[in-house]
Amino acid sequence: MAEIKISIGEKYLLSVSEAAAYFNIGEKRIRRLAEDNLNRFSVMNGNRYLIIRKRFEEYIDSLMERGEED
Repeated sequence: MAEIKISIGEKYLLSVSEAAAYFNIGEKRIRRLAEDNLNRFSVMNGNRYLIIRKRFEEYIDSLMERGEED
């Protein structure tokens, strides 16, 4: 069976390493944000955090609108 390649920009869920590369944020920082915001923009799959790309984009936008850094 052939493996289907989907670009990071089209994925719904991103791994921590994919999210770090896509958003240009360190993996430790992404993981910490995922832990602190579980079910807001991250979900657990076993022992791995997955980032819901669209919700994380909205989260970052909301921080920028408020002029905050998390």
